[in-house]
Parts: sequence; structure tokens; C-alpha cells
Amino acid sequence: MNYDHWFQVIETLVLHHSPSGVETAMDQWLLETCEGWGLRVWQDAAGNVIVKLPGETSAAAIAITAHKDEIGAIVKAIRPTGQIEVRRLGGSFPWVYGEGVVDLLGDHTTLSGILCFGSRHVSHESPQKAQQENAPLRWEDAWVETKCTPEELAAAGIRPGTRMVVGKHRKRPWRLKDHIASYTLDNKASVAILLELARTIQKPVCDLYLVASAKEEVGAVGALYFSQRQPLAALIALEICPLSSEYPIQDGVAPVLLSQDSYGIYDETLNQQLRQAAAAANIPLQLATLSQFGSDASIAMKFGHVPRAACLGFPTENTHGYEITHLGAIANCAQILRTYCETPFLD
Repeated sequence: MNYDHWFQVIETLVLHHSPSGVETAMDQWLLETCEGWGLRVWQDAAGNVIVKLPGETSAAAIAITAHKDEIGAIVKAIRPTGQIEVRRLGGSFPWVYGEGVVDLLGDHTTLSGILCFGSRHVSHESPQKAQQENAPLRWEDAWVETKCTPEELAAAGIRPGTRMVVGKHRKRPWRLKDHIASYTLDNKASVAILLELARTIQKPVCDLYLVASAKEEVGAVGALYFSQRQPLAALIALEICPLSSEYPIQDGVAPVLLSQDSYGIYDETLNQQLRQAAAAANIPLQLATLSQFGSDASIAMKFGHVPRAACLGFPTENTHGYEITHLGAIANCAQILRTYCETPFLD
């Protein structure tokens, strides 16, 4: 396992902003990279970036997805003072980001500002006092300060609907021995796995679609669009997997295979095949059920778009925050799926 390679690829992906629905920077990089490898790649009307690897048999196609969008915030209003009100985009919380630099992806330019929560040296006469004592910090209590006038913001293309993400210099990943730490490992690390599969799988058993899916964090929009139009025998989602005392999941190199999440159960036959692939590759595998979680695969199966679905993930601390995961678990996800795709389980 070349951990340096994995770190470098993930770092490149993390530094391409891609909040849900404004994923152009990621799209362009993915398309150019896959075209440079000589792969058949395209983008569909929903924003998914798709690579097709032709199979050796006529068995029904399968798809592997990794969503390329990230959580953040969206501009709700611009005050007469120029302060910008934002609200959550996906499962984001302001206290996770803290006061610091954020990037506003304007129509004409990216403008940096400071996510603000108000002064600490205040009494109960100020609303910020509640956050010091007994109230959670909400997006309604935060704002972005750019020191620009409303006219200057308009000239930059900052408006209601503009996306806000963590400032690029704050997103740069950090190496902790064999772990990587960064914002937006959900789901940039999974996209790195998708790229590794595109680069290394030579002869899949059946037609294989590798889908960097759009707008997953706001309802699996891209995966639903793709799976509604492309007949599939199965869909496998790549995801983070939360480390928490309520789940029997351990940090380390062993990926996690889910049996259930908030949207329903995953397919037992497909899971058995993935367990067999892990055993054939001599890779340990953890098993879990999750609450407060969903994936492209479970949502697509719930709505009847695919007959079978599975979700393979890597154990991650601080999910939807400054995430930490073992590079070996990421690499092992790729090896399990490569073994699965090149083995005639579907026969």
C-alpha cells in the first residue's frame, strides 16, 4: 500500500471545492484526469461524472458510486451592512467549522470571509451569552463578515443561493502517521477509491459504471437520476463510516460493510459476495448497522431503482467535521472492490 500516493490524491480532491450543486471544479478535474487515462468518461444531465468499463460477459451491469459533493452552507440573505446570513447545506454545523476563514463561491469570483459568532466579553444583554452557557450554536446565530458593501458583494456574484465552504487553506489535509485528517474526507476519499478502480481494473466480469455522484448530501439526487435511467443488477456505495461508542467499529485498516442504515436494509446476497471478495483478498472486514446515516445505495434501493444495494466504508472519526481515517482502510476498500469486480460472483 502506497500511503503517500493515497494521501496526495485525496489532498488534490479535497482542495477542489464542490458544495452540493456547485461541483464544477471537481467535475473538470475528474473529466480531464479520466480522459487523460484514455477512459470512456462523460457527465450526465444531473451532474454525475461516469466512467464505463466494459465487461467480459453479458451479465447485468453494476455500479459503484462515491459522491463528489461536500457539505457547507448556503447564503440566505445579505444584510444592509454587508454581513451575510447563511444556513446549512447538508449535515453541517457551525461549531464544527469554528470562527475562521470560509470561501464564498460567487458567480464571478470566490470571495473569502470570516465565519463569525459574536464577542465573548458580553453579559446576558447580548444573545451570544447563551452560547457560552446553555444553548447550542445554530446557523441562525452565525454570519459571514467580508467587510464588503452589498454592492461589492453583488459585483462578485454573492447572492442568496451562493455556496459557502471552509476556506481552502483550512481544508489542506494533515498526516498523522498512517492516518489522514481533513475536512471533506466525506466523500473525497471515496472518490479517490473510485479513481483507483478506474485506473486499475482491466477486465470486470460485467459492465461496470463508476459514478462520482452529484448532490448526495441533499438527497442522493445524482444517484437516483442515474439508477432510474441505467438498468443495474446492483449498486455499491463507497462511504465514510462513523466511529462511535454506539457502533461495534474499530479504527484501523479494516473496512466496514453495512447491513442496515436509516433508509433500510442492504442486500444480504450482495453483502455475502463482498465478504467473499474480502476473504479472497485476505482483508479483514467489520460489519455494522448504522442509524442517522444513508448512502446512494440504500436510497436508490428504497425507491426501487436497484434490486440489490451495498455500502462499503472506512472507519472515520469526527464525521461531517475535521475527519480522521486510516489510509489503509481506504486502500483496502479499493482492493475488495477490485476483487469483487474481477470475480464472476454474478454467474
